[in-house]
This record gives sequence, C-alpha cells and structure tokens, in this order.
Amino acid sequence: MTPLTQYGRMAEKHWREHRPKMVRELERTGRLHQMLLEAEEKTKDEMATLRTQLIQTGSTARQPHDPAWEMVRAKYILLPPEE
Repeated sequence: MTPLTQYGRMAEKHWREHRPKMVRELERTGRLHQMLLEAEEKTKDEMATLRTQLIQTGSTARQPHDPAWEMVRAKYILLPPEE
C-alpha cells in the first residue's frame, strides 16, 4: 500500500472529523486509501500548475506556494462539512 504524504494525512484527519459519513462509506467499500491518494495527486498537480502560472506572472519560485495552496486545498483536502 502506498504511504500517504502530508496532504493525504491532512485530508484523512479533516475528513474523519468533518465528513464521517463519507469516510464510513469509503471504508465500507474499501476505497478510503485510494481516495486519499487521489486527493493528494490532484492537489499536487493543480498546485504545480498554479505555481507555474504565478511564476510566469513575476513571482519568485517560493512566493506562489501559499496562494496556490489556498486556492486548491478546499477542492480536495479540506472538504466542507457534511450536513
């Protein structure tokens, strides 16, 4: 089994706290780890794209990390709470 990175561990912690029904269903179907890996991959890919775009607009190599993280984290890692 592929180990989770910091993004996957962050997602799992957040999902367990704020999306317990989703986590239970993913665990029941044996898909939780795969979904966490996908959230990691999508986060890393989208952040890389955004960082490249920000660098092309004049940012230094380090400056775009924080804005890219803020733009992407809610899409894959810090999902909104269940109702």
